[in-house]
Amino acid sequence: MAEAGNPEVVLHGVRERPRGWLEWLTTTDHKKIGIMYLVATLVFFVIGGVEALVMRLQLAQPNSTLVDPETYNGLVTMHGTTMVFLFVVPVLAGFGNYFVPLMIGARDMAFPRLNALSFWLLLFGGIAFYASIFFEPPQNGWTFYAPLSDDSYSPTGGVDAWIFLIHLTGISSLVGAINFIATIHNMRAPGMSWGRMPLFIWTILTYSYLLVAAIPAVATAVTMLLTDRHFGTAFFDPTGGGDPLLWQHLFWFFGHPEVYIMVLPAFGIISEVLPVFARKPIFGYKAIAASTASIGFLSLLVWAHHMFTVPTSNALLA
Repeated sequence: MAEAGNPEVVLHGVRERPRGWLEWLTTTDHKKIGIMYLVATLVFFVIGGVEALVMRLQLAQPNSTLVDPETYNGLVTMHGTTMVFLFVVPVLAGFGNYFVPLMIGARDMAFPRLNALSFWLLLFGGIAFYASIFFEPPQNGWTFYAPLSDDSYSPTGGVDAWIFLIHLTGISSLVGAINFIATIHNMRAPGMSWGRMPLFIWTILTYSYLLVAAIPAVATAVTMLLTDRHFGTAFFDPTGGGDPLLWQHLFWFFGHPEVYIMVLPAFGIISEVLPVFARKPIFGYKAIAASTASIGFLSLLVWAHHMFTVPTSNALLA
């Protein structure tokens, strides 16, 4: 029996918090998840930078034989995919994970476990994509235009690894975007109205809505490509009644908003840093917030300028 002055308290069903590296592997804390995002994307950035360096060395002098043509095409594909899907977009999610709850006065993200899931999906997708170098990396460029990415022209498993990456990073981005939207809409501190939110929060909110709108298009495209490659469909094969232009429309409906998915949060960071060091409030807060949302909306309407070399209408042929 415990002494009266030092009672023993036994808690049943309460697990001890993991320590060390296990704590990082199982954490749902938004700060630690944000740091893991930043570290992982920095690693992918270095890998993509090395790939770019090898490409520049190949092009540094005529008739260079540093790498063969197939390897060069693989480097172009791996570099472009890495920078877009494994660095720029997720590094902004890392900044958002760390700072959004702090800037709006929330204890954490709305869905902490989904927040952790979004990071691990990104990491596993990147690892699976780079595992393709052990059989044969894809050589299609980061846009993977059909039908060149069909099994007739690209029978290797590298294309399938790319499709797997897009699915995993797409789910990661969607989960993260929904989490940001729920957090910003429902967990702002009392008194933080829409007109008082930091501009970085406005850009993350627009970034999130763009991801929700654009990711399903590219997810649909790569799923159709997967069925073309393995299940006998012909979505992008003209000989079977398909249309290669369908791939371009679906891809660039995602690809053009992706530009603003990548740049708007960076604008938000600048809009927070400059006033601090200038020691002046930001000029035109409402105009910047409104233009951020407007840019996001308009970016969903103008993807066809990526297709000026494609005869999509009689007006372009005139």
